[in-house]
Amino acid sequence: MEIADFLGLVHPAIAVIFVFPLIGIVSNFAWQTRQRRLQTLAGGKSKIPPVVGTEHRRIGEWLSSAVVGISLVGLGYAIGKNIIKNQLWNKNLTQVIFILLMFVLTIASLVFLYQAKQKLWRGVFATLTGVGLVVIGCQDGVFRRTNEWYWSHYYIGISASLLMIFSLAIVQDIYQDKTHRWRIIHTILNTIALLLFIGQGFTGTRDLLEIPLSWQEPYVYQCNFVQKTCQNSASQEQK
Repeated sequence: MEIADFLGLVHPAIAVIFVFPLIGIVSNFAWQTRQRRLQTLAGGKSKIPPVVGTEHRRIGEWLSSAVVGISLVGLGYAIGKNIIKNQLWNKNLTQVIFILLMFVLTIASLVFLYQAKQKLWRGVFATLTGVGLVVIGCQDGVFRRTNEWYWSHYYIGISASLLMIFSLAIVQDIYQDKTHRWRIIHTILNTIALLLFIGQGFTGTRDLLEIPLSWQEPYVYQCNFVQKTCQNSASQEQK
């Protein structure tokens, strides 16, 4: 394996080592928080400690930043590989600068989202973070599998990231809303996000099997992916 191949493992490695364990922890705390609330509303005394709600919020914020971060890492690898391969700085330096600025602005917007208290600014920075993520994802070099968007690692990942950004933006509204409307929205959207994360586990594993090593690319990308044949195999069949 070459350096480029090892760098390509950073994104899935972070997912396995850090992100997916966080998903399990947050889901567990979310379930306990709900059970404690239901037991308290029923008039009983819950054995679940009150701290689960605080821990759910704290680790949930970690998860949101981790999901956005790992998305940027994956996109950065694909885009950076394309820039180096095509020496884009010699062809279109403006585009390279634009891409770098988008990464910086997206990260900065996420940081400011954590600091924002007023609803207006939370909405502004959440929007900027989401838009930045989408714009970066539209750059050359990113394999989007648009013809199979419903089973695309890219589209599922971007959707999950946007849901995490939105959840982060409404955290304060959940605690301030006495009608529990935002809490219900939060529960529904994060249930969808959990399903998307499960989908990411499948699509990510599939993509790792499909992505060739650097030295294999010139041969693999000459194959006919529709007919599922390569030059060598096709010539052998003709003989």
